[in-house]
Amino acid sequence: IQNIKVYLNFYKLIKSKSKIDKIKLYSEEININQLKKIIIKTKPSNLNSLITNKVRNGKLLMNLDLYFKDNLEIDNFIARGDVKEMNGVINKDLSLENTSFNFFADESDILIKNIKSEMDGLKIKKGNLQIKRNQEIILKSDFITDIKINNKNIGKYLPYLKNTKFINQETNFNANLENFLNITFDKTFKVIDYVYTNKGKISKSAFKFDNSLKNSILEKDLNYLYLKDSNLNITYALDKKNYINASGAYSFDNKNYHNYDLKNDFAMGISNINLNFEFSEKFNINFINYKKDQGKLANIFLNVQTKKDSINFKELKYSESKNQILIKKLRIDKKDLVSLQKIQVKTFNKSNLNNDFTLEFGKKIRISGNKYDANNLNKFLNQKSKNNILKKINKDIEIDLKNIETPLSKKLKNFRLIGVIEKGKFVKISSKGDFGDNRFLDISMKNDKTNKKKYLEVYSDLPQPLLSEYSFFKGLSEGVLTFSSIIEDNTSSSILVIDNFKVVN
Repeated sequence: IQNIKVYLNFYKLIKSKSKIDKIKLYSEEININQLKKIIIKTKPSNLNSLITNKVRNGKLLMNLDLYFKDNLEIDNFIARGDVKEMNGVINKDLSLENTSFNFFADESDILIKNIKSEMDGLKIKKGNLQIKRNQEIILKSDFITDIKINNKNIGKYLPYLKNTKFINQETNFNANLENFLNITFDKTFKVIDYVYTNKGKISKSAFKFDNSLKNSILEKDLNYLYLKDSNLNITYALDKKNYINASGAYSFDNKNYHNYDLKNDFAMGISNINLNFEFSEKFNINFINYKKDQGKLANIFLNVQTKKDSINFKELKYSESKNQILIKKLRIDKKDLVSLQKIQVKTFNKSNLNNDFTLEFGKKIRISGNKYDANNLNKFLNQKSKNNILKKINKDIEIDLKNIETPLSKKLKNFRLIGVIEKGKFVKISSKGDFGDNRFLDISMKNDKTNKKKYLEVYSDLPQPLLSEYSFFKGLSEGVLTFSSIIEDNTSSSILVIDNFKVVN
């Protein structure tokens, strides 16, 4: 102790009843290890345990004012001081280094200012902490963090991030964030309210997906996500008004960066996501014979709600040059299509319109439009899938398409179909299309529920469009095709007859 001042009550002193009103203590610079020796002699407390077990070393300078009652019982206190060069232990792998701050405390308030500290990959600066003790205990804090997490130090933080997606040994995260924390406790230290927010900038970061993003329409699998020059704003609160907002540049290869804008409101396992981003990867949608080449820049907007195994695409809008695809209110539950409002498609192939149709999903399924490109339809139908995503769909269906592009440059006009779908499969079909020159396509299916069999019949005055996927029919021209099939459960017995045809080579 450098200096002690004792203040006596003058009135009581002259009456020979001395009373100490206040004592002021001024310390020299104290080594934390010296303080530990004193703490061992005092009453155990959480603070004492923290200093004894978690603080390795450091220096303390303190001024202490003690106010007394008549019986020398402490009535109040005011403590001021500075801590510097303090090192502390968080766990066996993480420790605080070069920690410093100044403080003020009395019976109702604790104020810690100018907090600075370092961990491996994390630097804290310009930190402040305030604790107010009344009927409730309110903790407020604000601080800035410089984060430089990489594959050399991420392992020290992974135990605290077990349930965070895409955070693993290969994560790199570089950011500067302003953090704000407000926690309210009751007298038993139960948390009754909290709000944590941050805002700042991600300079450059990399995340490896736990599992590669694979999709039948993508040309290649996606394994990494890179972010740079991105603004980040996060709020996490007891009232469940949680959100993540981020915008900036992203890439899948750390070379070609494109713009993105993400807003995610989440609570109780439900996320409402608005995502607007540019996309340059190559992909093919065989069902409509649409291809986007590598490097061509498309814009994709997603308004989607996720909940456990359920995904509700409220709106998906895709645009690239003159190509437009719009999907509204598509809901998938456990990989099964449950409901859909509308799909609109308008695409071009080498500047030529190849798709212009609408699918409406109401009491009936209605598909109508000027054009549909069915050149790759056979490829799509021949793909084997273990899961029928339409198995929950039971509806009547009507199709009315003015022009259908078919393989081998054949065109089908005025195609109309009425049918019934049960558990995602056709059970009834009646359809007709016109190839021109008095040549037609007829498809019919009847369902015999008694013996659980379906009878499919196809008649075509042009066989080639229906056989384009089979190499042994490549030399065939002209002719008439008749196909009949008896379908029972997952097996079928079929007969294909082609009359009056020509073969080349």
